Amino acid sequence: MDISSEQHSQHISRQFNQELEGLKTHLMAMGGLVEKQILDALTALLDGNGELAEEVRRFDHEVNEMQLQLDDECTHILARRQPAASDLRLVLAVIRAASDLERMGDEADKIARHALALMGGQHNDRGFVEIRRVGAMVRDMVRNALTAFARFDTKLALEVRRADTEVDNEYKSALRSLVTFMMEDPASISGVLDVLWVLRALERIGDHADNLAESVIYLVKGLDLRHTHLRDLDEKDLDDIG
Repeated sequence: MDISSEQHSQHISRQFNQELEGLKTHLMAMGGLVEKQILDALTALLDGNGELAEEVRRFDHEVNEMQLQLDDECTHILARRQPAASDLRLVLAVIRAASDLERMGDEADKIARHALALMGGQHNDRGFVEIRRVGAMVRDMVRNALTAFARFDTKLALEVRRADTEVDNEYKSALRSLVTFMMEDPASISGVLDVLWVLRALERIGDHADNLAESVIYLVKGLDLRHTHLRDLDEKDLDDIG
């Protein structure tokens, strides 16, 4: 059975309603922090802002703490409320989403670390165009995945899943271009490797945003698409989801 956000505020127990709303609120707060970490890490890299990169690294522990808090809240609800049906899906979806957000935070930390490495050595801006392009696409994916979760919007979740394929293609194209550049200019290898690791981190963030979109579809439709590619779904399946 499909569910909407309103259906999670119709329990006899007001306390249970508050606990479920608290899960969604805290997940969105975690998502907002992770989104900021990604933006700050990219800004630090592209602007050569070492102080901002260090700040991203310092705040990584806050993302970890927020995941632990959400896990505790979910465990409490599972033990005390023994939720069923859509309520159980919400709790499980929050656990999955929090894990993906924490890993996005880890990737933002990696971007900040490589930004500092690039600032510490001699390098040019080779690969920065690719980082800007892939970074903008990935940030859109993260924002849309969080919006889809907040609104229980499976149509937007499907758009995130489709965008992941575009990010993968851009990443592969950038990889080929930069590997060719390193072969032609061996002196550039050290700096370009840091750029490649940044692009890899962005591609992984896109994967986790895709996972978050899958969690939305699981939450609303009860469908587990974790090992299903969009190309394996027919038009009716896609219409039913969106």
